[in-house]
Amino acid sequence: MVDAERKVFVISGPSGVGKGTLTQELLRRVPSITRSISATTRKPRPGEENGRDYFFLTEDEFKKHIESGSFVEWALVHENYYGTLKSVVERMLAGGQGVILEIDVQGALRVRDAMPEAVLIFVQPPSMDELVGRLELRNTETEEELNRRLKNAEGEMVLAGKYDYVVINDEIDRAVTELEEIVREAEHKS
Repeated sequence: MVDAERKVFVISGPSGVGKGTLTQELLRRVPSITRSISATTRKPRPGEENGRDYFFLTEDEFKKHIESGSFVEWALVHENYYGTLKSVVERMLAGGQGVILEIDVQGALRVRDAMPEAVLIFVQPPSMDELVGRLELRNTETEEELNRRLKNAEGEMVLAGKYDYVVINDEIDRAVTELEEIVREAEHKS
């Protein structure tokens, strides 16, 4: 599925670690890559648009894609389904671009199985206290959802050793520069 000229990069880490912010800046700096849009069954947050931020699907629609083998990876995370459609990734690679999958840890490990050539990057917070503060500041989850995300974060951070790289998001510009170096190095190895 992946041609020798372009790479698939997986960026994952706990909720609230800043994956979206880092990915957005990385895309600005490295025009040869693009972000794949994931599918999800969760409800859109304010300002999110179908087809731009996610493909928002019903649970039935999502399960039909699972049954037909349409996903590179999928997982049930925080009581919602998330997945990456093969057709989206293949279209981007065929268009000559490298692809970033900004996905959860479960999905990242499934990508590793399906696409061993993918480059996996784990984004880690400088501390759990910092992660708690970021999630609270984001103010997009109920207290129950926040607690579930923090519990999941502890388990996710244990899996960082299964990734090719770990980037600590302690300062945005520094972390993006590190991501950019990883991407450019991988592109030059192609």
